[in-house]
Amino acid sequence: MKKEMTGEEREKLAGIIHGYRGERRELIPLLQEIQEELGYLPREAMEEIANFLRIPKVLVWGVATFYNQFRFVPLGKYPIRVCLGTACHLAGGNLILEALERELNITVGGTTEDYKFSMERVACIGCCMLAPVVVIKTKIYPGMTPFKVEESLIPYKQDSLSP
Repeated sequence: MKKEMTGEEREKLAGIIHGYRGERRELIPLLQEIQEELGYLPREAMEEIANFLRIPKVLVWGVATFYNQFRFVPLGKYPIRVCLGTACHLAGGNLILEALERELNITVGGTTEDYKFSMERVACIGCCMLAPVVVIKTKIYPGMTPFKVEESLIPYKQDSLSP
């Protein structure tokens, strides 16, 4: 999946970069600020960072891929968080995660091609009494089972608005 940066994203990127001095030690803060503003790190942005800091592109890529806080694809319109804290894990959280992966045809950290759904696993959502739990955008789905996965996605799949 390849997504080109929009004109608005390019403007935001330029604004962020010009707030820095161009020192090598600014690499991680730059990556963090760009991701915070754009929601992910486009390849084009990482190339701009490399040019700005006068360091090899591979170094920027190496740092960005080392830390799992960085995303390289935008979040979907409906981000899905699957809790795999202790209670959810023991209640079958992994089975729900696998069911979601099959249903959406993406893996953890991925986004569907239509940018409607993205999926991540989280260590704890704080709803242990409701385990296992899935959160779609802001709605909590308690007591999930692999059989409820398809049903829980129906309203979001029927949303024909563009992401």
